[in-house]
Amino acid sequence: MRTNYDTLTLEFSDDHILTIILDRPDAANSMNTQMGLELRELWADLYHDPSVARCIVLTGRGEKIFCAGGDLKQRNGMTDKEWLDQHAIFEQGIKSMMDCPIPIIGAINGAAFGGGCEIALNCDFLYAAGHARFALTEVTLGIMPGAAGTQNLPRAVGVARAMEIILTGLPLGAEEALGYGMVNQVCPGPELMDTVMATARRIAGNAPISVRQAKKSIRVATQLDLKSGYDFELEAYNRMVSTEDRLEGVRAFNEKRKPDFKGR
Repeated sequence: MRTNYDTLTLEFSDDHILTIILDRPDAANSMNTQMGLELRELWADLYHDPSVARCIVLTGRGEKIFCAGGDLKQRNGMTDKEWLDQHAIFEQGIKSMMDCPIPIIGAINGAAFGGGCEIALNCDFLYAAGHARFALTEVTLGIMPGAAGTQNLPRAVGVARAMEIILTGLPLGAEEALGYGMVNQVCPGPELMDTVMATARRIAGNAPISVRQAKKSIRVATQLDLKSGYDFELEAYNRMVSTEDRLEGVRAFNEKRKPDFKGR
């Protein structure tokens, strides 16, 4: 897996945490074609080798903007074919992000508009700075959400709230997003990353195969009926029984010490 990108910065910690920074601050961290290609590649690489990290933190460069969505300066004057070709790259990136087996925490450090809001919604859960704002503004531009916004937002806030947010295109603040269930926690801006990293370290300290299997099972919960979902959960659970980590977890509990999980 490569770690040098033009539009992304990757930071690895000793706690098995990978921080991904959307890094186009001069363009409001917006998504141009290059960022789309790089996100698609990165998520695919993480799918192929999830041992790279035990938890991922996704954030934007700077203190004001997480991601402003698609780069409308680059898109200005695009032909229909050029627009669709670019969007196909974005679509593949979103699908690859959906398939990422590693937990992803969104650290929303500022405005998350349009496609930036959709990237945020595709994280497993979100912590936001108090000054963060969210909006799906696509209908004000003659398009509509196309990075799973119409799918993820109703799951997060309910159908009626999602209708209001998407059809008006109006922004909402971090506290409002918290009240709607879109955000898990709101923090003062300077404390955001410390708070997120504390949660990331907690996740990364757990058995990595167990965490990945639990994430996979939770992800199908809204897609299947209860019985089929439980059957899937049991299949995921049975994967744990023969792991070294399962033996280590029980042994550590009985020896009253912290487990040393290996991801095996």
